[in-house]
Amino acid sequence: MRGNRKRSSNSAGLTDIHRRLFGAFGPQHWWPGDTQLEIAVGAILTQNTAWSNVEKAIAVLKSHRLLTLERLTPLSPTEIAPLIRSAGFYNIKAARLAAFLGWLKSTGGFAGLRRIPTAELRAQLLACHGIGPETADSILLYALSRPVFVVDTYTRRILSRYGLIVGDEHYDTLRAMFESTLPRSTRLYNEYHALLVRLAKTNCRSQPSCDSCPLA
Repeated sequence: MRGNRKRSSNSAGLTDIHRRLFGAFGPQHWWPGDTQLEIAVGAILTQNTAWSNVEKAIAVLKSHRLLTLERLTPLSPTEIAPLIRSAGFYNIKAARLAAFLGWLKSTGGFAGLRRIPTAELRAQLLACHGIGPETADSILLYALSRPVFVVDTYTRRILSRYGLIVGDEHYDTLRAMFESTLPRSTRLYNEYHALLVRLAKTNCRSQPSCDSCPLA
């Protein structure tokens, strides 16, 4: 019975958070990107850096007309690195991006990924050099429209302050909590994660501003 009460509490809490945030901020229409490849590249480049820096790197790739699988894949990490310098850790990210692109081409591009079940596809992404759970799930949700919830530092911060988690739970434990208590919906997961990011930037910062918080 205790486990059932816990699941019920999580479900009510997560639903309440989404209702309040959506009422306060409205739809967020994430993730920024014109193509599936651009979104996936952005998910890799945004590791440990601000999105504004990623936008600069993507703008450089676009200016060189490289944001296609055919043109970007042949480049070596040393050729990619100076193009994405603004994203930070550019040598590391260039190697990760090259590994991802090589894998993507071997599967037949984004068209080839449509035939792969989500769980298997996630496992293959995690096997790519430098791609962790958050990046893999961002690609699955935002580039491939798979119903996978993205957990990030903001998610942990908000849910721990809200009292639903301790804050040191394993990534997959938190992902499963969302996916088991909310409807299986790509659109819902997309908006929910974006709303959590919005709250973390407006109110639930490292030093919180609770007076005007929709969850106060």
